[in-house]
Amino acid sequence: MEYKDPMHELLSSLEQIVFKDDVQAVTLNVKPTAFTEFDQLLANSGLKADEFARAMGISAATVREWQSRREKPSASDLRLMRLIQTSSAPGKPIA
Repeated sequence: MEYKDPMHELLSSLEQIVFKDDVQAVTLNVKPTAFTEFDQLLANSGLKADEFARAMGISAATVREWQSRREKPSASDLRLMRLIQTSSAPGKPIA
């Protein structure tokens, strides 16, 4: 009977696990929160907070509340933000 070094067997098994060829990728579909979507839409607009508020027809204080995460933008607020973003021409200010 052939002697098998346990340390060698362990390292060999570990190597097979770590360097496995057929790696399974796991994709997580995380739905953005109202806050993260707001942050992205504001950043992509290229506007300052007060300009963004004026474009939406709301107060700058409301935008500051959203930025500080004290208040959450409503679904209709987010819909309007998306509409403003898609209807504006690239490189052209919204306000």
